[in-house]
Amino acid sequence: MACRIAKHHGIEQVIGIDVVRERLERPRAFGVETLNLEDDDLVGAVRDRTDGRGADAVIDAVGMEAHGAPFGKLAQRLAGLLPDSIAKKMFQTAGVDRLSALNLAIELVRRGGTISIIGVYAGTKDPLNMNALFDKQIQLRMGQANVKRWVDDILPLLSDGDPLGVDGFATHRLPLEAAPDAYATFQAKQDGAVKILPQP
Repeated sequence: MACRIAKHHGIEQVIGIDVVRERLERPRAFGVETLNLEDDDLVGAVRDRTDGRGADAVIDAVGMEAHGAPFGKLAQRLAGLLPDSIAKKMFQTAGVDRLSALNLAIELVRRGGTISIIGVYAGTKDPLNMNALFDKQIQLRMGQANVKRWVDDILPLLSDGDPLGVDGFATHRLPLEAAPDAYATFQAKQDGAVKILPQP
């Protein structure tokens, strides 16, 4: 959806990056060039497409679910084995996210560019490369959905010809009682599940 919104706002060159085939195919239908996260030289591929600069802006829409960070994944799995009260306290004081998506964003953005983080991070002890952020003069923007702030801007996009393709965005529409299985399907990246819409 971030790619669709960028195209809607007139951004000529939008590059979508993902590792899941279905999530790579969807933005292509809106004229977005896509790259596979598993490509050998992803940073080089983006620089080749941006005259060597890097992206003007990068959106990290992945957050703590990012792939490719074995330590963070192990820490989260171990926390899942602990009693809830202990696991909660541990993550409040020593939580670690999988920062691979954010670190990639730092590499991909041009000097003086902007990284917008809409993926959720919750770690309190995340090792973040502050030197790279400072050296590249990167502007960080982040936060959760401030829905009331954007309602007046969003509503016309939901009714005036559906320019973002919202009506067809869900890949699956299931009854509420199927929600637990739907979460498992989505987590396992099965059955082409990208966006599941539970319906009462």
